[in-house]
Amino acid sequence: MRRCMSLAATVCLLIPAITSAQEGAQENGLELPDGFDEPMPLHHDGKGLGPFSRSITTSSSESQLYFDQGVQLLYAFEPNLSARSFRAAWQLDPDCAMCYFGEAWAWGPYLNGPMVAADAPRAHAAIQKALEVMDGNTTEVERALIEAMAVRYVPEHDSDERRKLDEKWADRINELYEAYPNDLDVGFLAGEALMLLEPRRGAWDMAKPSVQRLNRVLESVLAQDITHPGTCHLYIHSTEPSVEPGRAEACANYLGSSIPGASHIQHMPSHTFNRVGRWGDAVRANTDAWHSDLKAEYGDGFAIYPSHNLHMLLFAASNDGQGSVAVQASREYSDLMGGDSFYEALSLFRFGRFDELLELSDPPEGDIFRGLYDFGKGYAHLRTGDEGTARFYLHEVKTTAGEGSGRFRGHSAEQLLGIVAAVLEGELLRADDDLDGAITVFEAGVEIEDGLRYDEPEPLGFSIRHWLGDALWEAERHEEAVEVFQAELLDHPNNGWSLFGLERSLRALGKDHEANSAHEQFLEAWARSDTYIRSPIF
Repeated sequence: MRRCMSLAATVCLLIPAITSAQEGAQENGLELPDGFDEPMPLHHDGKGLGPFSRSITTSSSESQLYFDQGVQLLYAFEPNLSARSFRAAWQLDPDCAMCYFGEAWAWGPYLNGPMVAADAPRAHAAIQKALEVMDGNTTEVERALIEAMAVRYVPEHDSDERRKLDEKWADRINELYEAYPNDLDVGFLAGEALMLLEPRRGAWDMAKPSVQRLNRVLESVLAQDITHPGTCHLYIHSTEPSVEPGRAEACANYLGSSIPGASHIQHMPSHTFNRVGRWGDAVRANTDAWHSDLKAEYGDGFAIYPSHNLHMLLFAASNDGQGSVAVQASREYSDLMGGDSFYEALSLFRFGRFDELLELSDPPEGDIFRGLYDFGKGYAHLRTGDEGTARFYLHEVKTTAGEGSGRFRGHSAEQLLGIVAAVLEGELLRADDDLDGAITVFEAGVEIEDGLRYDEPEPLGFSIRHWLGDALWEAERHEEAVEVFQAELLDHPNNGWSLFGLERSLRALGKDHEANSAHEQFLEAWARSDTYIRSPIF
């Protein structure tokens, strides 16, 4: 007998009907993804979903619950489970036009994924069914939504035509939002449609007219309800790659608890928190997200991008001085990714846990991952007195930087391994009392680091500027060191590593008032740290 995973008692009673309807859809020739023959549980139990609801025209209270669940899952970027929820909704009420609308919406492109060929006939069939049953069975705005979405889909996917369809949809849904400016879910769809026309990766120019337009739409929704989960989610994404990431801070304060079992929603505020230097809050957000990923195994949450949650957790913890959290998250990441232990090596390196690093014995596959792992090994050998082995690893890393293939989150081996090779080479030069040579190498590494594209989070949980600033301090070039640490704080505000280095160089210059201010900021930034430091590097 199939186990019922939902805590809602009604779900087990609904399973036979839903399963039968799903099997019927398969027989009618509509190919569905794996898992659609599984009963879709409800999660209106205080653990999975939040209070969001959009009242729709339906004769079934259970259909309403499934519809609300589908919307929340789409707001959390879980389109597959969302489609299943909308499908369960119309199976309970075959005359529910908005239930078909919801499924059509779920099959479409979204911010983290383009539309694929297999989804085109599913989306088209769903919206055509919505058109078929909507007469006399919908409100005015529901009919307008269905008619607007009908322009978005065609029976077969054509990548060359996709952009034109997306533009038509954006025009129609934004016209609809102008007609219904108090309908916040229409506002979400209008803002999302405009965002899908923009490049997903890279820095955003807030002065660009199209970006200003989409932000006006999103801000108009948030001005009416700062807690709207879908819109805040989009607004974080629209502001984080800009020079004004703090614009989303107000809604980020609410977002994490809005859909309590959806790990991606819990995680999302950290995209803003990292940019504005709220590292402790970012650690908390991603800890909660990872816990929901674990709860999902028991039906109490939705696991959405768990590796990304762990990556963001170890990144935030590294900047917050929480060494044990960073290392544990990196180990969980390695387990989740089938042995990709490079982040464990980098976390142990960042926090000076060199004996543990040397005990690692299972190098990852892939040029970039192996190169990062080898860098950590080489640095640990240097710090434990084995300069010869450190030089061997430096040779390996530099060779892979020059010849390695593949990319990690859009970054090349030449870039990522070039940065860490500069760290190791510079420290080897310092060990040989060639301080000027080390500074030159670190400066070259900074140039590579500054050339990395915007990423969320960055691939490395540290900045080579910490090594450059420390070397400049040792060379008594304190004015330059101050500039380096201040520049690093612009990239990573409230970063304890940089604040420590800044205070030390300010004191060397006799600027005690400024140094005292930096010290107070350091104490606040390091309040959650488990790590005692005497330098911005180990």
